[in-house]
Order: sequence, then structure tokens, then C-alpha cells
Amino acid sequence: MEPLKLVALDVEDLKVMSAHLQDAVLRVGDMAYVPKQKRFALIVNRFDWEGANSSGSQTNERRRATLRFERVMDAKVQNLKQRAASAAVELLAVQFEETTAPEGYVTLIFAGGGAVRLKVECIEAELSDLGPAWRAKSRPEHDIEGDAKGS
Repeated sequence: MEPLKLVALDVEDLKVMSAHLQDAVLRVGDMAYVPKQKRFALIVNRFDWEGANSSGSQTNERRRATLRFERVMDAKVQNLKQRAASAAVELLAVQFEETTAPEGYVTLIFAGGGAVRLKVECIEAELSDLGPAWRAKSRPEHDIEGDAKGS
């Protein structure tokens, strides 16, 4: 499978990007906000859902990828220990909440209640695979029934 390269310039693009990032794992130290460049970037090991869901595929693979947001005016972290740079976290979704068009907040939601909230001038993001895939030990699973009961 070819390396993935996606650009998000609107909410629909960001939803597609979020689907490809579901269950990506990363270290807290692999995220960085560079205020002078108005950039927030992170490096993840994303689960290849597209390959895993191909007809007849039993392949579970991960790919190293970079995710970059431009035009970031501020970044806030919630429930992630920034000093624990080697701590692993799991990215569940990327969402957008518009304030005054085209401005808004991009939120990266992590398992366990962690989040990164980016104040952005507009949606401008890029997701790019960095190299070949490798076999993952397992396929991420979600207790949908349990989640529904907890709602």
C-alpha cells in the first residue's frame, strides 16, 4: 500500500484525517508547539485501518506518520503529563469547533481523558506517512456496547 498523504482544509477533510488517526499511539514528548511558526506537530504510529479493513485482509499494520497543524495561535494541554515525555498515549479522534469563521478550536482527544486544544485561524493540517508499515501485535478494539451503557 502506498504511503498516505492527506491535507485538511475544512471540517470534512479533518473527519477523514481523524478516521486514519484513530488508535494512533505516540509519546507525549513527540508533540511540539512552535508559537513563532504558528505550528503544532506530532509524530505518531498510526494503525492502518484502511489496510486492515480491505476485503479479506487479516493484516494488522502500523505506520510512522507526522501530523502538522499550521496557523495555530495557542495550544492547551489537559490531563497529559508533559514532563513524562516517554509516556505513551492513544489518539482517539481529532475534532473541530468553529468560533468565528474560519477560526476555531481543533481538539486532539486521547484515551483516558487527555486532550490538546489548538486555537487556529483556520483548518490547515497535513498527515503524511514517513516510511514502510510494520506488523502490529494486535488490532485495536473498542467496547462499543460498554461505551453505550456508560453514556
